[in-house]
Amino acid sequence: MWPHEPDELDAGHIAPDDADHGEAWYFVFSAGELVIKSNAGTPEPITADDFRWFDMQVSSKHFLGHYLNRPCFAVSATGQPAEGYQAVGLRGLLGRTAQSLFYLAGRAQQVLEWHETHQFCGRCGERMQDHTHDRAKECPACRLINYPRLSPSIIVLVTKGEEMLLARNAAWPTNMYSTLAGFVEAGESIEQTVHREVFEEVGLRVSDLKYFGSQSWPFPNSLMLGFHAEYAGGDIVCQEGEIADARWFSANNLPQIPPKTAISGWLIQEFMDQIEA
Repeated sequence: MWPHEPDELDAGHIAPDDADHGEAWYFVFSAGELVIKSNAGTPEPITADDFRWFDMQVSSKHFLGHYLNRPCFAVSATGQPAEGYQAVGLRGLLGRTAQSLFYLAGRAQQVLEWHETHQFCGRCGERMQDHTHDRAKECPACRLINYPRLSPSIIVLVTKGEEMLLARNAAWPTNMYSTLAGFVEAGESIEQTVHREVFEEVGLRVSDLKYFGSQSWPFPNSLMLGFHAEYAGGDIVCQEGEIADARWFSANNLPQIPPKTAISGWLIQEFMDQIEA
């Protein structure tokens, strides 16, 4: 399954002298959206040669490494892309491009977000500087070091026999349902987070947790850790303001669910495969 595939990126943060050539990929983000070729059947990044025709001003630029021997850069820019190109939200790439390219675009967005939100030291207020050896920001005054931030979170499919619990977030479209998810709190283990989030969101107890895989989720900087868990007791009580609805569904009676390229869709598909087997 795709969550366990090896990464095709040879990551790095210091660009070789010859890396920034015309065929290098630029993951250009403007106002939080990725610039892509609008006439391409499958969305793909633009090249350095493409970018030189844009009327855009670079705010920051960061080397990401080599993807299948092609150098890649994350670029934050303002202005307008050239004709034939468009800016799209990263969520719009799910299922439309190679999974490895989605991850790489997500990496680019997370590096840019980290750079833009760590300009000043959170301890003493001094302007931060780039670390000499790592992808990090270092305060020249108090020596505080900030690495790109990750926010671990859990995502869990609760099952009962051949049924699965799916919920609709209060902010989602009417018929979109998915698995339960939530962020890890300070001092918690991942397993404790699963139990707490399920109880908080739908009032149920669970048991027999099984870890299945993880997915980088750059909205803005999550690492999603996926689980299956069995229903152990309780009645569904939706968390007010968070969960609009939650129900038990069978495989032949599913609402609209996330695509299989999202870890929530993968967890659902894994369970249906188990039932069929």
